[in-house]
Amino acid sequence: MAAVEEPGFRVLILTVGQTREPLETALAEHTPNGVVFIASQSSQVTVAPLLQEYGSSLKHYTLLIEDPESLIESYQIGQRALAKALEWEARVVLADLTGGTKPMVAGVMLALSGQGVTFSYVGGERRDRLGRVESGYERVRLLEDPSVRYGLREWEGFRRAWNAGNFPAGLDFLQGLLARPLTHSEQRFYTHLTGITEGLVEWDRFQHREAQKKLARHLEPALAIAEAWGHGAKVRVLRALEKAYERLEQLLGEGNRPSFALLADLMANAQRRAEAGRYDDALARLYRAVELAAEADIHQRHGLVLRRPDTYPKSLAALQSRASSLRGLKETLALAFELDTQTGHTGTLSQRLYGDYSQRLQNFLERRHHSILAHGTKAVSPADYTALWNYLAEYGLEAAPAWPKW
Repeated sequence: MAAVEEPGFRVLILTVGQTREPLETALAEHTPNGVVFIASQSSQVTVAPLLQEYGSSLKHYTLLIEDPESLIESYQIGQRALAKALEWEARVVLADLTGGTKPMVAGVMLALSGQGVTFSYVGGERRDRLGRVESGYERVRLLEDPSVRYGLREWEGFRRAWNAGNFPAGLDFLQGLLARPLTHSEQRFYTHLTGITEGLVEWDRFQHREAQKKLARHLEPALAIAEAWGHGAKVRVLRALEKAYERLEQLLGEGNRPSFALLADLMANAQRRAEAGRYDDALARLYRAVELAAEADIHQRHGLVLRRPDTYPKSLAALQSRASSLRGLKETLALAFELDTQTGHTGTLSQRLYGDYSQRLQNFLERRHHSILAHGTKAVSPADYTALWNYLAEYGLEAAPAWPKW
């Protein structure tokens, strides 16, 4: 196979062994503008005559491996070699892995795989008694990067996006996987995984009904395929999502009424925002969580929706008129407090939240009011978010279990 013909600055990464001929063959075949040699203390002498002959016509840099039997050091050197090529603004990066020890070649290959590098190997039909290609019979073979064929780069991108809670980005990587040649079962699995990810996008937007439809359609068949493949990580994640799906159905069973299940879902949503470093969004959700805690508490005890006058009994007609005009957290907590007080309840969650407003809650919530997403220009800090999270935890209010990660 002929060398790759592409315009732009070309850098060749060469692993160096004890013989010069494979290096010369690779240089002649690939005609690079720059070379990064990866050599050991004993093999660096092979590089010297090449630099005398070619050094004036191309950029060159040599990286030395202290222990050529170390896979870890070889991997690190491979990363440094790629960084040097990119520092030279290489448009094309090639790597010939003919020379060097087996751990050296394996480590460099691991470092460069999935990075858009074209690999080659100098082989030949005639070899001496030691298995080395005889001089004059060298032939360059281009090697396909297996991570490209099997979509490893796309899968890793999907996995990272999912684990970071960036499900829309995960969908982009799945589309890249689906664009590749796949077996029938692979096509089915990644199609169903796309549907599952779309379901989590909807769930993350509080579109619970749409999320339920997506998961109901795609979760079970995806799990069946993963189990048939025997892929442990996929099975683990999908089984955990089955548990999450049960909680989603419970949540939908509550209808549009305020509930502690909805509160737990809201707190889990806030937690995902915080893990992604989006503390302004996370704190805004916890602000709503304080209101929802009072609303869920009232509904659980009285069967009415705090903000809906039509759900109030006649015995609470004096409070009914305030239900449709609540503004802000203080008014919401005050109405919940009076509702419990008039019905003879004491020490309720709603009453305790109202009692905390002036002494504790107001301080927490001022941080939200001063944030750039409310009325100010300040960014919310992790400490601001954690303070309100811990406050809710003091009352036993917890997030729903986190979605599984890969």
